[in-house]
Amino acid sequence: MTPSISIFPIRHHGPGSARSLEHALSQLNPDVLLVEGPSDADSVLPFLAQKDMKPPVALLGYVNDDPSRASFWPFVAFSPEFVAFRWAAKAGVAARFMDLPASATLAGERGDDDTDDLHSDPLRVLAEAAGYADFERWWETLVEARGDDFEVFDAINEAMRAVRADAPAASGREAAREACMRQAIRAALKGGAGRVAVVCGAWHAPALDVEAFTAKDDAALLKGLPKAKVTLTWVPWTHGRLSTGSGYGAGVRSPGYYHHLFTTRRDVTERWFARVARLLRAERLEASSASVIEATRLANTLAALRGRALPGLDELNEAALSVFGWDGDLPLRLIERQLVVGEALGEVPGGVPTVPLAQDLARLQKSLRLKVQAEQLELTLDLRTDNDLARSVLFHRLNLLGVPWARERHAGGRGTFREVWALVWKPEFSVRLVEASRSGQTVMDAATAVAVESARGAGTLAELTTLLEAVRYADLSGALPVALSALDARAAGSADVSDLLEALPPLARLARYGDVRGRDGGANVLAGATFRTLLTRAGVGLPLAGVGIADDAAATLRGYVHGADAAVRLLDDPDALAGWQAALTRLADRDDAHPLLSGDAVRRLRDASVLDGAEVERRLGLALSSGVPLEVTAWLDGFLGDSGALLMHDPALLGLLDGWLSGLDAAVFGETLPLLRRVFSRFERPERRRIGEALRGAGASVRVAREVNEERALRAVPVVLRLLGVNA
Repeated sequence: MTPSISIFPIRHHGPGSARSLEHALSQLNPDVLLVEGPSDADSVLPFLAQKDMKPPVALLGYVNDDPSRASFWPFVAFSPEFVAFRWAAKAGVAARFMDLPASATLAGERGDDDTDDLHSDPLRVLAEAAGYADFERWWETLVEARGDDFEVFDAINEAMRAVRADAPAASGREAAREACMRQAIRAALKGGAGRVAVVCGAWHAPALDVEAFTAKDDAALLKGLPKAKVTLTWVPWTHGRLSTGSGYGAGVRSPGYYHHLFTTRRDVTERWFARVARLLRAERLEASSASVIEATRLANTLAALRGRALPGLDELNEAALSVFGWDGDLPLRLIERQLVVGEALGEVPGGVPTVPLAQDLARLQKSLRLKVQAEQLELTLDLRTDNDLARSVLFHRLNLLGVPWARERHAGGRGTFREVWALVWKPEFSVRLVEASRSGQTVMDAATAVAVESARGAGTLAELTTLLEAVRYADLSGALPVALSALDARAAGSADVSDLLEALPPLARLARYGDVRGRDGGANVLAGATFRTLLTRAGVGLPLAGVGIADDAAATLRGYVHGADAAVRLLDDPDALAGWQAALTRLADRDDAHPLLSGDAVRRLRDASVLDGAEVERRLGLALSSGVPLEVTAWLDGFLGDSGALLMHDPALLGLLDGWLSGLDAAVFGETLPLLRRVFSRFERPERRRIGEALRGAGASVRVAREVNEERALRAVPVVLRLLGVNA
């Protein structure tokens, strides 16, 4: 039998391509099937045939010595490559990848990859040129028009030849890839295959004619390729990561919709709107059976008007907008996110090779009954139960490893036994687990090693105290002594006030609440002692730190003061509180301190009842009497803060401020007004309104008495009397 080569140019992740390819392979029944993909991944191909392999999944390749250098090759149910391998497994046909090996791809680049639309998705470009917005429907139209799967692929190959005739010749990595694929075809023929089926991206099809290129030239192109030791495995993937919006070069606009197209053999439009109705009802939005019928009819009518046999995604969206989106765009956003794109998360069999760290995490997820999914799941933990406590520990350890599968929603609730977490699994976490596996083979060992390394390399006290808190919540007893030792060493040599202040809040939380987990409290006692030491040193340096600094530096220091003030009050230690308030008093008393910090210190001392009303009025009067408008507004900015409550409930202070502002001459007033607007813009609108009403209606109780111009006042008397209905 004369050997034959059948080339099937496909669109990556195209349901029309996948369906046509499945039919064509059944007709051809080849001896060998070659598919575009890394040729050194054949060892993990058998997993694709297992029932437990549920797409979307991705082939992951990474460099052993540098796991951050990694690549993904995604597969979904409607990927022609996935369909081809599943068909081969069922038919008993030998199948393998034929592209450049991952060991060469990840070791280095040979020239630049082509990332323009024509190279990455030429079928889409051709469909748009033909006037089709829905290129999968364009493909279906080609299938129906030709009526023969082989002729369809021949037509695509012919179109690609025409397109490539005007394009620059392949070079660099693209030329090497196509040479590698041609060599794989030659190897299959040399191995005795009679019928060879080749599945490749449409762009490459014309270049796989082995008669047009010599084996010698292809060998020369492949000579000297860089190589690296790599590992290949399968990991779960999501529809969202397959979309063009995710940045994936070969992504598709609507993976969820394409999955619907591929898995729905009949009544595609009717079943689509039935899914839409179920989604909207689950979100408590109106979606009746009558609406489903109306939307279906409208989509079919739009398709008929546009000369299309069946509605495409554009018609479906327009019909959904008319029927379900009449009262807002929420239904359309839900449909786009959950149906058109979707967030389906695949599954891989348990026997797939992976690093021990990932295996340990999978074991913990199973034992702790944690669901891994791509859609956000909110989980509330009660730390008094063993299972929830173990879950919390796992989440904190993963965050230390840079795998933020779970993010804490209410980080301020340290004094309770309740934690709220939001869980979202992302495919890139698989790479991060590989990277973290260099630190340990279990989650606990790796997190301990990372914490120890972070403690030794921390540059500030704040980094160390934050790390110490994380180590306690992650229950890493092996890292605790190192973190404490580093904290002591750093605290002994640090004199930066900002660093000292920023380090206080985590220590206060540990000292006051511990970790509410009933563990040994020795570290918590030490945290309290360290807190008092750092607070004393910060208090000594704070007044001088506020002198001679720029506005942005003063604003930054004010933020640290705010955090430290809250930490002191949280600790509830009378001696620490007295020392802190003394430091604030010294800061407020300095004439050369930045006015923002002075005003902030006076406000905090007033709130703590250290300064009485008369003293606050005196200091306010001194600040307002400054002849520099910028200094006045900066002082007010610090004193009033982000809330207008003080002016709303203290008429005397409001009157004093109003009197100062009213007494400015026109030139100074014009210079001051924009600055005051910035101060008051941070107040809530109701607060600003109430302050304005108080100034308008409080009369003598708020306003400072002024000399009255009787002549001008008398002019208004007749008008007012007429308005009141009084005869003058």
